[in-house]
Amino acid sequence: MNVVSQVFALVAAVVHLVVWPLESFLYGRPQVRVFLTGSTSDAPEVRLWRFNVGFYNLFLALGLIAGFVALHLGHGTVGRTLIVYISFFMIGGGIMLFVSDPKLWRGSLGQALPPAVVLVADLF
Repeated sequence: MNVVSQVFALVAAVVHLVVWPLESFLYGRPQVRVFLTGSTSDAPEVRLWRFNVGFYNLFLALGLIAGFVALHLGHGTVGRTLIVYISFFMIGGGIMLFVSDPKLWRGSLGQALPPAVVLVADLF
């Protein structure tokens, strides 16, 4: 895996690491809700769901980091497989976010663009 793919895998991991506490722990703050959803309205009934989704973000980020570490420990096939699979997963999540609510295109782009760069750069 080339350097560009590895750097963007780490960028995608950082994006998901940042979103994890926002969704899991800080969603009650109006400014966080605006950042994530574009609205200050609170929906207490989705807090448990948000908490869970935040941890999905954490696990995706850790998967990319594990792939990166595996690459650098000499386990190229395992590392590349983890990075490619999780990149596809993140792109799919970004697409579904956009399809679900097009006004959240910025979040969709933030979730899907770095892993898309990973996959395109890995082709070369």
